[in-house]
Amino acid sequence: MLIFARNAETEKALLAAFRDRKVEKRYHALCFGQFPKKSDVLTAYLKKDAVRSIVYVNDTPSKGSEKIITEYTVLESLENGATRVEVVLHTGKTHQIRAHLAHIGCPIAGDMKYGDNAKNKENNCARQCLVAKKLSLCLEGTLAYLNGKMWISRFDASLPHNS
Repeated sequence: MLIFARNAETEKALLAAFRDRKVEKRYHALCFGQFPKKSDVLTAYLKKDAVRSIVYVNDTPSKGSEKIITEYTVLESLENGATRVEVVLHTGKTHQIRAHLAHIGCPIAGDMKYGDNAKNKENNCARQCLVAKKLSLCLEGTLAYLNGKMWISRFDASLPHNS
């Protein structure tokens, strides 16, 4: 999902909204495995390795780690053992969704960095099945008229169709 500003004033307001976490983003993901609960708010600690461009998630804090909070709701359990979920970030860190879901044993289909490469190959998945599905804003000033509106992506997180 993309959002564009048509002038500098709007760009400034939108950038501030993202920085100040006044934008709610909901993601849809297709994951391998079954989630332990129908919905949950997960808390863990993420440590970034900038040199290797990867993050590590642990259940306990360590030096240099940051607390992450990831909420999920199961939308659909599929016959092939995959699960479609909606994800809301309460913190927004690099690779948070991908690493956090993999950490609980439900990696995103098609994720080559944190995922299950054997299952990706078996399902012909070469792209992440993760999309920004819904976006809503909480703005002030001249853009306040956008509050309460939700933008929904037409794209979906799904496995490729085998022909």
